[in-house]
Amino acid sequence: MSGDNSLLAGLRVLDLACGAGDAVGRILADLGADVIKVEPPGGSPARHTAPRLAGTGIAFAVHNANKGSVVLDPAADGDRDRLLRLAGEADIVIDSGIPGQAAAYGTSCAELADRFDHLVALSVTDFGAAGPRAHWQATDAVLYALSSALSRSGPATGTPVLPPDGIASATAAVQATWATLVAYYHRLRTGRGDYIDFARFEAVLLALDPPFGSHGQAAAAGGAEKWRGRPRNQDAYPILPCADGYVRMVVLAPRQWHGLRAWLGEPEQFQDPKYDTIIERFLAWKEIGALLIEKFATMTMTEIADAAQAYGVPVAAVLDPSDVGDSEHFAAVGAFTETELVPGAGARVPVGYYTADGARLGFRSPAPAIGAGPDEWPQRPARELRIEDRGDQRDGLPFSGLRIVDLGIIVAGGELSRLFGDLGAEVIKVESAKFPDGLRQGRPGQVLSESFAWTHRNNVGLGLELRTPGGAEVFEQLVARSDAVFANFKPGTLAGLGFTYERLQKINPAVVLAESSAFGDTGPWSARMGYGPLVRASTGVTSLWTAPDGAAEPGRHPFYDATTVFPDHVVGRITAIGALAALIHRAATGAGTHIHVSQAEAGINQLDTLFVRQRALQENPAAVEIGAAADGVYPCQGDDEWVVISLRDEADRRAAIAAIGDPAGWADWTRGRTPTEAAEALQAAGVPAAPMNRRPEVLTDPQVCARGTYQEMRHPLIEQPLPAEAGPAPFRRIGKALQEPAPMPGQHTREVCRDVLELDDERVDQLIADGVLFSAAERVPTGS
Repeated sequence: MSGDNSLLAGLRVLDLACGAGDAVGRILADLGADVIKVEPPGGSPARHTAPRLAGTGIAFAVHNANKGSVVLDPAADGDRDRLLRLAGEADIVIDSGIPGQAAAYGTSCAELADRFDHLVALSVTDFGAAGPRAHWQATDAVLYALSSALSRSGPATGTPVLPPDGIASATAAVQATWATLVAYYHRLRTGRGDYIDFARFEAVLLALDPPFGSHGQAAAAGGAEKWRGRPRNQDAYPILPCADGYVRMVVLAPRQWHGLRAWLGEPEQFQDPKYDTIIERFLAWKEIGALLIEKFATMTMTEIADAAQAYGVPVAAVLDPSDVGDSEHFAAVGAFTETELVPGAGARVPVGYYTADGARLGFRSPAPAIGAGPDEWPQRPARELRIEDRGDQRDGLPFSGLRIVDLGIIVAGGELSRLFGDLGAEVIKVESAKFPDGLRQGRPGQVLSESFAWTHRNNVGLGLELRTPGGAEVFEQLVARSDAVFANFKPGTLAGLGFTYERLQKINPAVVLAESSAFGDTGPWSARMGYGPLVRASTGVTSLWTAPDGAAEPGRHPFYDATTVFPDHVVGRITAIGALAALIHRAATGAGTHIHVSQAEAGINQLDTLFVRQRALQENPAAVEIGAAADGVYPCQGDDEWVVISLRDEADRRAAIAAIGDPAGWADWTRGRTPTEAAEALQAAGVPAAPMNRRPEVLTDPQVCARGTYQEMRHPLIEQPLPAEAGPAPFRRIGKALQEPAPMPGQHTREVCRDVLELDDERVDQLIADGVLFSAAERVPTGS
C-alpha cells in the first residue's frame, strides 16, 4: 500500500451537505479522498447546531474533520460559475435536504448529474425526493419508530424505549457512503456517473435492525409474520449488578456453562447434564442468577471481567460512554485521539472505522475554519485508475467479474458478502460440514432459515474442510483465482489455519482481505469472545439504551438493548466500504490491502458526537451547550399504539404548542388519535413525528410502497416469498439486486471445482472421498 495509507487518493468529493450528509464526506476523507466543503458566507448552518463545544456544533466539528473549506456566495454570479467548475472537475458531489444546498446556487444534484456525465451525485434527504412522505422531517427517534426498531425495544407492556440518539443517522451515513462508492466503482468500469436519490429512512430500514433481513435476536418476536406484540424476553443476555455497576454475561456453549459452574464452586444442584442446554439454564435462571448476584456483590466490574476470562466465561462490564476511552483496551489500541477539535477547546475524539495493513485510517485534522481552503482541487496522483472489464456486466451491475471467497459467518460476515453478491460479484461461500454457519439454525422442521436465505442469496456454496491437509491446497488455488477474501473470525483464527495475510499475498499479491472482529485484531481484548451483547456493553451502547430517566420494571436493571443486532448489520456495510476502497486502490496500484474493522470501535464511532460531548462535560462543562432537543413516546388510540414526537429546538417546541396545545396535555391529545393521525398533524406543522410501525406495517408504509424499497424474493425451500432489499439506494444506471437463492451446504462444490479451480471429475471425486470437499449431492439425508 502507498506510504500515506490513502486508499482513495485522488478521489475528488465536493461536499455541499449540511448536517445529515456531513458524515458521508468524512468517511470518504478518512479513506484518503480529497473533500472540499462548500459553505456560504458565514459558514454552514450546521456549525451552530447544538450540542456545541466552545460555540461550535460538535457534530459539525467531528463529521467535517479531514476536509477543506471554500466559501462561495450564492448571490455572486462568479461564485455560481465556480461551483459548476468545481463540480465538473469532481468525481462525487454530496448534497442534503430539500431542495438541497445546491438550489441556492441555481442548480441541484440531479441537474449536476445531467450536466456532467462522469459525476456521481448523491442527494441525502430524510424520505427521498418523491413519494407521499417526501416532505416529512425525521430525527433519529422518528427513524427508529418508522423502521420498527422502536417496537422491539422496551418492556413487553408499557412505553417502548427509544434506542440511543445518533445510531440511526450514523447508520444512514454508512449506507449512503456505500451506495456512493458503488456508483463510483461502476463509473470506473463504464465511464458514466449516476444520480442517487438517497433516503435516510430506507437506509435505517435496511441497515440497522432490518425487519426483513438477517434477524439474529431481532427475531425475538417469533416466527409469525403478523405478530404485533413486543418481544417478551428482554433479558436473553443477563445483566447483573456488582459492587460498582453492572456486568453482562453471554453463556451459550456447554464449555462456557462448565466454566461458569466451576467459577460458582460446582454447586451440586446444577451437575445434571441437562443444564448443558440453553433452555434448561433459562428455566433455572432465577436460581443461577441469585448465586451470581451473591458472588458479584463485593466484586468490581473489572475484577469480574478478569476472573471470567480465567474460567472461559464471556462477560463484559456495562461501561458508561465517558469511561470507555479510559478502558485498558481502547486506550491501548488508540481508538481515541486528544485534539483541539474546535479553536480553544480540546476534546477526546473517536478516530474512525478502519485500519489498513495495520495502520489507522481516520481522524487527521479538525474541521477547517470557514474558507480555509484549498480553493482548487489538489493535483491527482500520476497514475491511471481503471477497472478491468471482464466481459458483459450482469443486468448493469457493477461487480460482475469480481470473485470473492467468503469465510464470513453469522450477521456481520454474511451481510458483507451479500452486499457484493447483490450487485453482481461471484461470491463463493466456503462452509465446513463440522462447523456450519450459525445462521443456518432455524425453527424445528425448517430446512433453511429465513435469515440464511436473506443473507446468503446470490452466493454459491463450496463444501471445503479447511482444517484438512488437502483443504489448504484447495483454498490456495481458490485464493489465487479470486479478488478478495472476506472473514469475521476471532483474530488469529485465519492465521491458525495457516493463512496469514502475508501468506495470502504470496499466493495472490493483489488479493484484498477484509475482516471484522469484536474488538479488533490488536489490544488486550482482541482475543475475547465476540458476542454482540458484550460489544454493546463494553462500548457504552447498553448504558445508553435505557428507559427514560432510568425508569424500568420493578426489580429489573434499566437496560433494553437485548433484542437489537447492532452493530452487526452496519459493520457489514462499514467493512464493505473498506473492501471496495481497497479494490479501487488495487485498480490504481496493483497491490492488495488488508482491511480490518473492530466491531466495538464501529459502535463507538456511530456515537461519536455523544462520546465527545460526554467527555467534554466531564473535563470542561462550561464550554458545552446541550441545546433544547427532546424526544418523547406518547400513547395513542388503540391497543399498544404509540407515536414519537421530536423537538429539535425551541422553534419545534413553539410549533408543536401552536398545533396541539400545552405540553402537559400532549398525552391526552395523542390518546384521542391514531398514531398516523397524530404524526400527520405534527408533520403538517413542521414538527418531526412518526407512528410506531411493527414489522407487518413496514410493508404497507406508503413511502416504502411508493419507492419500491423491497422486492419479492423466492427460495424453493421456503413456502412463502420473502420481502428483500432491492438495492442499497435508487440508482439511475445500476440495476436492482439479484435474487439467486441461497445455497445449501456444498450445493455448488462440483461447479466451483470445474469452472473456477479447473479440476477434473476424478480429482474432485477423490477429494470428496478423502473428506477434503463435500457436495450436497453426496450428503443426501438417510431415507431420502
